[in-house]
Amino acid sequence: MKSTTAEHSTPRPHPLLWPVMATLLVIGWSSGFIGIRYASEEASVVLVLFWRTLLSGLILLPFALTIGPKLTLRAVRGQMLFGVISVFLYLGGFALAIEQRVPTGLVALISDLLPLAIAALSQPVLGERLSGRQWLGTAIAVAGVVIVSFDSLSFGAAPLWAYGLTVGSMLVFAVASVLLRRNRATQMPVHQSLCIHTLTGSVLFGICALMQGNIAPPMTQNFAIGMVWLVLIATFAAYSVYYTSLRLFPVAKVSAAIYLSPPVTMLWAWALFSEPLTPAMFIGLAVTMVGVWMTARG
Repeated sequence: MKSTTAEHSTPRPHPLLWPVMATLLVIGWSSGFIGIRYASEEASVVLVLFWRTLLSGLILLPFALTIGPKLTLRAVRGQMLFGVISVFLYLGGFALAIEQRVPTGLVALISDLLPLAIAALSQPVLGERLSGRQWLGTAIAVAGVVIVSFDSLSFGAAPLWAYGLTVGSMLVFAVASVLLRRNRATQMPVHQSLCIHTLTGSVLFGICALMQGNIAPPMTQNFAIGMVWLVLIATFAAYSVYYTSLRLFPVAKVSAAIYLSPPVTMLWAWALFSEPLTPAMFIGLAVTMVGVWMTARG
């Protein structure tokens, strides 16, 4: 007689859950660039990141303290480490690179190669082997990202270390994603971990902002719009869906959806700022979608 205990012990997610979560992830992830554009017109990038993480953490704090398991010092310390990596080093590294005049198009391209780094790490760290079909899909998706970003690429005159910083920031987030996936059995609820991550980042960004001048927010409409956008969509939606997806699906499958961020960002920019759309963007979007589909199906 065949035992069905194992089959019912770990229920599979609903087939439609991944398409819905992938759509939310792409929308949230790509919206971060739009929020930064609004807010950075009135303040430095570091000040924007300070208020983004502080407001996010403070909004989540009452829920983190009252809903879910009791927070222990050991658990908080562990999540603070992930906050340093996935919030401060990842977002702060790209912000510093842009301030050092690394071209924004190049920074965006390197940040969007995150799924490639995660795919490379997933096998040795997690044992999640990608098939030949998935690697081919990854290569196609990368080609689509390059096509989309090609017109905005340049190398500029930033110091050499600043270019290395962009690669390092992308790699540390890839490492954090893989470690979060590996430690999923001991993870706290997403709203608690995200609260700790953002508050940890806000302390470090606050120190950086004070070194540049002060931490007072500009009292302008654009800054307020940018903050609402960054907190509600780029932080709550993007990070929450990303962390939740890592607990339900293979990490390479989750990260592959991020390849769609560049073309969707350009659609945001066209709709909100009347930036032109070129045929190359649509070609790149189509190529990227094929690559993401092949990676997810694999």
